Amino acid sequence: MIIITGVSKGIGKFLFETFSKFDEEVIGVYNSTIPDNNLQNLYKLDITNHDEVEYFYTSIEKNISKIKLINAAGTNYSSFAHKSDINQWKKVVEVNLFGTFFMTKCFLNTMRLQNYGRIINFSSVVAQKGIPGTSAYAASKSALWGMSKSIAEENASKGITINTLNLGYFNIGMINEVSSEVQNIIKKQIPVGNAFGDPLNIYNAVKFIFDSPYLTGASIDINGGLF
Repeated sequence: MIIITGVSKGIGKFLFETFSKFDEEVIGVYNSTIPDNNLQNLYKLDITNHDEVEYFYTSIEKNISKIKLINAAGTNYSSFAHKSDINQWKKVVEVNLFGTFFMTKCFLNTMRLQNYGRIINFSSVVAQKGIPGTSAYAASKSALWGMSKSIAEENASKGITINTLNLGYFNIGMINEVSSEVQNIIKKQIPVGNAFGDPLNIYNAVKFIFDSPYLTGASIDINGGLF
């Protein structure tokens, strides 16, 4: 069973729709934006609310097995640090870091009992490069590296892997919030084709991790050579 957060748009939506074409059951989680598709197994959930996450977990616990958890939910807030709104800054960390941890913590219970689990988190090249105005996003995404490595060590003997994909710029999701002028500047910096990536590259990486029990605690760059 595949469980994906953030399925109302962007990468989460793409992965949910792509995996739903095959035989394995897929569950999608969304919050503020209602998904614009007619697919089944969609649940509204605020992943920053630990009580809600626990209730969601217990409501489906008896029907889940061989869990593959994709933590794709994320949000952004752009502001220079000295001008930032503290509540908006905090919200980014709550969604991108706390929400990812809450989902991981709950589903680890079943994974450990079944001696199987795959957890995939999404970080970003933004956290690697140091880009002005992205302190909240970069802080939340870079924190995933240490968290994932720690949880990987704790659960490796239980057949559970947890890995992080560091994404560059793709033709999907948050890049659409950036002006065309800035998009062109970014494209010129990307060694592979001076273009944004095809989301299929993300799907292929996720599939590879699913099929790789010896890969855990890793941080994998998918960015077209952008460093």
